Amino acid sequence: MTDNLSTAERLQNALSDLIDQHASDKKPSTFTATALCRRAGISRNTLYRYHRSVLHELHKLQHKHARNTTPTQQAFAALRDENTAQRTQLCQLATLVDHYFVAWSESQTLLKRREAELASLRKKSKLILKAYRETNN
Repeated sequence: MTDNLSTAERLQNALSDLIDQHASDKKPSTFTATALCRRAGISRNTLYRYHRSVLHELHKLQHKHARNTTPTQQAFAALRDENTAQRTQLCQLATLVDHYFVAWSESQTLLKRREAELASLRKKSKLILKAYRETNN
C-alpha cells in the first residue's frame, strides 16, 4: 500500500482485497480484524478506536460468510431464522390475544351496564303501567 493514502482508504482497500481473495482462493481467507489490520498496515487499536464504520462492514461480512460455511452450519442458520420467525409470530399472536381479551372485557362491562339499565327501565315501566292502570280503572 502506498503511504499517501489515508488510513480509512488503506482499510477500505484491505477490506476489498480480503473479499477478492475470499472469492478467488480455494482456501478462502478469514475475515478477521487482525488480517484486515495487517493488510492495511495499522494497529487493531486504531481500527477499533477510529474506524468503527469499517469495523461494522467487517462484522457484516463475517456474519454473511459465516452462514455459508458448512451444510451443518447452514442448517443451524436456517433453524435459527425459522426460530426467529416463529418467535415474531408468537409475539404477534400474544398481542392479538391481549387485544381480543381487552375487547371481550370491555364488551362484558358494557353488557352488564346495559343489563342494569334495562332492568331499571323494566322497573320504571312496571311502575308507570301500574300507575296508568290505577288511573284508568
